[in-house]
Amino acid sequence: MSGPNTPVRQAVILAGGQATRLRPYTDTRPKAMVEVADRPIIDYQLEWLASHGVEHVVVSCGYKAEVLREHLDGHPAGPDITLLVEDEPLGRGGALRYAASGLYESPEPYFALNGDVLTWFPLDEFTAYHRDKGGAATLALAQYQTSWGIVDVTDDGAIEGFTQSPMLPFWINAGVYVFEPSATELLPAKGDHESTTFPELAAQGRLFGYRINGFWRGVDTVKDVKEAGEQIPALRGSARVT
Repeated sequence: MSGPNTPVRQAVILAGGQATRLRPYTDTRPKAMVEVADRPIIDYQLEWLASHGVEHVVVSCGYKAEVLREHLDGHPAGPDITLLVEDEPLGRGGALRYAASGLYESPEPYFALNGDVLTWFPLDEFTAYHRDKGGAATLALAQYQTSWGIVDVTDDGAIEGFTQSPMLPFWINAGVYVFEPSATELLPAKGDHESTTFPELAAQGRLFGYRINGFWRGVDTVKDVKEAGEQIPALRGSARVT
């Protein structure tokens, strides 16, 4: 049994999907294998998880699974990795449930990551927050940054200035979770958890959100790859990666 200070030692990564908006990068590889600053996204994720005590990671994949398998077979020392290949597209919720079936310690909580997320924040604090709330699942939340420029305008129409891509006072699902086993049972066999499991847990008061205080970037488009590739070297150079 895990105590209040026991680290979460297992995780799943959703690395399926064709990611058409990332073409041509994904013509020959799955999204998790797209390179950002000369490293595949999944390598950053595995390194981050391992640095917080994660010992076993299940990777659920489908599209171009052989590319991921070849890469992970030669992966340097780190967490044990189990690769599960979907015979058919299961949706994100179905993929989560399928991936969880490969965990060594099924009665224990686990982290879950979307395969297109680059982030660094303290997972021990995330875990402590989750346990303090006592819910079935906790979502990491990232502050929403608009890609549009904002015009600062007075009530009488005078423009005072411009702000490029500001942070807005809204929070979005960051694609990083911590799940209790009881939440796994509520995941759909096929379909999306955000339209089924999460609303159900929220209605029961068993779903909570943890606001990230750290770097987060979703990699959905070619533009994201280029911009994240410029951000990450600067972050690592300034030791802002946790």
